[in-house]
Amino acid sequence: MTRVTDHGGGVHSIEVPIPDNPLGHTLVHLVDTGRGPVLIDTGWDDPASWDTLVAGLSTLGTAVSDVHGIVITHHHPDHHGLSGRVREASGAWIAMHEADTAIVRRTREAEPGTWLDYLTRKLAAVGAPDDHLAPLRAARAGGRLRTLPGLSAALPDREIVPGELLDLAGRRLRAVWTPGHTPGHVCLHLEERHPANLPGHGRLFSGDHLLPGISPHIGLYEDPDDTAVTDPLGDYLASLERIGRLGVAEVLPAHQHAFTDAGGRVRELLAHHEERLTGLLALLATPLTPWQLAERMEWNRPWEQIPHGSRSIAVSEAESHLRRLVKLGRAEAVPGGPPVTYIAV
Repeated sequence: MTRVTDHGGGVHSIEVPIPDNPLGHTLVHLVDTGRGPVLIDTGWDDPASWDTLVAGLSTLGTAVSDVHGIVITHHHPDHHGLSGRVREASGAWIAMHEADTAIVRRTREAEPGTWLDYLTRKLAAVGAPDDHLAPLRAARAGGRLRTLPGLSAALPDREIVPGELLDLAGRRLRAVWTPGHTPGHVCLHLEERHPANLPGHGRLFSGDHLLPGISPHIGLYEDPDDTAVTDPLGDYLASLERIGRLGVAEVLPAHQHAFTDAGGRVRELLAHHEERLTGLLALLATPLTPWQLAERMEWNRPWEQIPHGSRSIAVSEAESHLRRLVKLGRAEAVPGGPPVTYIAV
């Protein structure tokens, strides 16, 4: 059964399923405007997800063909996957921050094996064992590449400019740039009185940046052609503080459920990452590769039970924390390698 929630004030959410994913669903939000409904994110590109989105819109007395615009919080396929199909059915525009649009364009234009080649090299350089690299090499050799999500994601028509109001008739929706989860992640501040008169300054569509019970993945910004040393965790922590200062009445995230006390949740996440960084320094009393560090970090299950693809994601998260420690002068790379090793200083 399609689950639709009325959040008041012309805002609804539709639970669009994510196939074979513990998150379960993406909350696609619909905002009524003077020119028709606007979607914030669209969900995963899957037949069941599409059917659920269509059914949810029907429950709300509208249709895909009525959608006026699509605002994307970030490029990940559980948020942007169905955007192209909605645009085809409605003629709606798609808006995204330029940093994530660049990722969509690069992915569409790259040769199919580029990503797997890059990932294999990168994982080998940070100490991944051969038994982890073997499936990647086999997928490359066997040509199993077109099944990767996001290879043909829709190119946006409009750019979301941080700090500016989006062109939505009758609504005040302001873009807040919140890099960290992706380089172009945005939250969207609905600068209108809360429909239930909750205290605070409007509502926030937070995408994956601020979730009520999950700390979002903060890995490296992966660009095979960019040699710049980025600091995604530093970006995320700064973005959290920016969101905390908004003082919103309610948060409407893309997963789980709506919640209040955004400031309290921001403080929890800041404390979580500081605690994690402190714990990693203790682990780095002796030199470790990023892979070895990931093996020793605390996850939601033992390392032996983490699936292959999730291990690659975990190592990227370990690397982002290492980048932060190096930038803070609390860790450094040990000369030698590959694979590279790090130690606390």
